[in-house]
Amino acid sequence: MHHIVVNHKGRKFMEHAKSTDHGSFLWRFSKKFNFAADKLIPESFVFALILTAIVFVLAFFLTDSGPMKIVNAWYGGLWSMISFAFQMTIMVVLTSMAAKSPQLEKILSSIASTPKSAASAYVILIIFATVASWINWAFGTILSPVLAMYLSKNIKKVHFPLMIAAGYACMIMVQPICPSISAVALLASPDHFMVDQVGVMPVSETAFNPLGLIMVAILFVVTLMVAIKTTPPEDEVVSFDGEINLQVEGKDEANETFADKMNNSRLVLGVFSLIGIVYFIYHFMTGNGLTLNFIIFIFLIADLILYKTPKKFVDAVKHNMVLAANVMIQFPFYGGIMGVMAKTGLTGVLANGLIFLASEHTIYWFSYVSASIVNLFVPSQGGQWIVQGPILVEAAQAFDAHMPSIVTAFMMGDEATNLIQPLYIIPALALVDIELKKVWGFMAFIWFIWFITSTIGLILLPMIL
Repeated sequence: MHHIVVNHKGRKFMEHAKSTDHGSFLWRFSKKFNFAADKLIPESFVFALILTAIVFVLAFFLTDSGPMKIVNAWYGGLWSMISFAFQMTIMVVLTSMAAKSPQLEKILSSIASTPKSAASAYVILIIFATVASWINWAFGTILSPVLAMYLSKNIKKVHFPLMIAAGYACMIMVQPICPSISAVALLASPDHFMVDQVGVMPVSETAFNPLGLIMVAILFVVTLMVAIKTTPPEDEVVSFDGEINLQVEGKDEANETFADKMNNSRLVLGVFSLIGIVYFIYHFMTGNGLTLNFIIFIFLIADLILYKTPKKFVDAVKHNMVLAANVMIQFPFYGGIMGVMAKTGLTGVLANGLIFLASEHTIYWFSYVSASIVNLFVPSQGGQWIVQGPILVEAAQAFDAHMPSIVTAFMMGDEATNLIQPLYIIPALALVDIELKKVWGFMAFIWFIWFITSTIGLILLPMIL
């Protein structure tokens, strides 16, 4: 038995009728986090405002910054994320268009029809999300919730919010071993700002550092087992039961005028699609890799091909713009938070305070914890390393620590609390039209298990390796 729940935008989710089953131990444990999320976690925009207020208070009491200096830092930071906000806005629109196209629906439906049980559905999702995210974080962030929709429609026993959280966690988990991640790319450049202190650190020492590879492998297994073993009772399963292909395609108008013929011409988009394909080949033949802009470009060209005519393409853009509203308005506020952290010196204060407590055997763990805390307010790894990197390097040298492992611990910590602060999951939530509080409890639940696992690993493994 089940009944349909419709959210405020008409997206349907299915909740099953009551039973006497209470779910697995991990499910009952996860409900403690979900209870907190239901009662305490507001809309994601309000979440950003609360973080802003916390940073204002911390900057006032922990630094020598006065109110106007803090406000000026906040104002300056607001605009630092405008470019990224636009990138993520257009990413949400273009990927949503692609996900709702009949062509992609057939492909993802075929993949989603493979598993016959909840466990195999989680295996497919987590492997897919991990591989896609290793190629590029944006691929994993956007494509894993789309696959989750199809899997949830096929396997009714999987809990859709948990699938969204698990797929997003895989993106976070795999980043420390990605060659293109900010800290890795920065330290591998011959003229980075700390080259005199640590030299050039090639990708083989940072992204492929044995500590990082082992920890990611452990977290992969842990995440997979947590997803499979967090089994809800039938009456608490929430399935995605909406219509995925909600795209409203514009109908071709009568070709009465030259303008009508241009609007409905397949030749127009066909020419630009061909140009895009030519550049796609050229891009890789000349040794270029995946960047956020190039991934957006891929989806742009894909949508030109999928929607065939200018009118259908533009109608699809208009139809999907509403999904990007949260991204567009919230990202600047996170830029404001980063501005306060950087300009008032609050980042250094928090990082120094934690590193001060470290010892020879706990320096890697404290690097992880300090990066985790700072990332709550500075969700930009490159910017965070610029401020926190010198502090960690100085501490590492004082304890004669293995520098690549310090970098690995920093990257792990920096990524881990992306499960707590929701900046990077906002586009995914917009894409599947689900509220933050429905997913955040599972994100915090996974983070808690990761924290225990990472604590043990970062204390014991450096002694062995």
